[in-house]
Amino acid sequence: MAAAEVLPKNATSVRPGRRRFPIEAAQAYLFILPAIVIIGIFKVLPAIAVLYMSLFKWDVIQGAFRGLGNYTDWLYDNSLRSPDFWRSLSTTLTYVIITVPLEIAFSLVIAFLLFQKMRGRGIYRTAYYLPYVTSFVAAAVVFNWLFHPQYGLVNALLGVVGIGPQSWLQEPDGLFAIVASAFGVALPDWAAGPSLALVVVAIVTVWHYLGYQIVIFLAGLSNISSEYYEAARLDGASERQIFTKITLPLLSPTTFFVFTIATIGALRSFDTVFVLTGGGPLDTTRTVTLLLFKTAFQQAQFGLAAALAFILTLIILLFTLVQFRLVGRRVYYD
Repeated sequence: MAAAEVLPKNATSVRPGRRRFPIEAAQAYLFILPAIVIIGIFKVLPAIAVLYMSLFKWDVIQGAFRGLGNYTDWLYDNSLRSPDFWRSLSTTLTYVIITVPLEIAFSLVIAFLLFQKMRGRGIYRTAYYLPYVTSFVAAAVVFNWLFHPQYGLVNALLGVVGIGPQSWLQEPDGLFAIVASAFGVALPDWAAGPSLALVVVAIVTVWHYLGYQIVIFLAGLSNISSEYYEAARLDGASERQIFTKITLPLLSPTTFFVFTIATIGALRSFDTVFVLTGGGPLDTTRTVTLLLFKTAFQQAQFGLAAALAFILTLIILLFTLVQFRLVGRRVYYD
């Protein structure tokens, strides 16, 4: 029987090798069109403009074409630009090394405790989440008072236990050097450690973002089936074995997600450091983002700032790729 005879009367013929665009797909693209437009206007187009700007000597107005000259000034030029960049990058990486492990460790432990059945669990969860939704500028005013060298509450508490006052956010000396000097030991500069001001900024950062990480871990814990725990307890497994053999492996996707977003957030952190120290004292807390802000809005060197922004973007991309390459393989998906 011919093909024309078996087709319904209302059917439309389609040429071989050609596919019609599904109506469902068109509807889906229509729904995401507003998001695409917003991302294109506020993300893609500015990124293209910044890339274009980074290729020129651009102060207040566009100047001569420099190609990759702005990038080489930051990376290996003999002027002050290159040393400033590498020092700021070192400070940024130190800041990441301090904050990210502390955020993951504290948020995981607290989330595990808040996941257990207890009275007032909702109140505790709300209390831990409040710092994340609190305006950090307002919180920074409180922390500046707490760590004030003259009348701060922290120094007052240290005085009760016989420890002398510290400069905290105004202290450029390394933490290890300060501790060693208390025992009469002088450490070389390479072993002095991060400045006390940077350590305080990192502690405040952990306090601020802890609630968000706890919520993510609570969501991950809720996705673990209780059957695993019941079977393990029937087999006589201890609570420590249950946590290390069941909870941690099944929570690895959530841990990997928290690790990734915490690292990206720390690499591009700006408001925390800017409000607390402004990059001081003696530039010991000046991260790459603060150097970018200084170059663009204090020195009006927008071409150099645009190049630095793309360098930072590539660094974040490199860190993310390394994380997916090395850590992503260890993630266990149930």
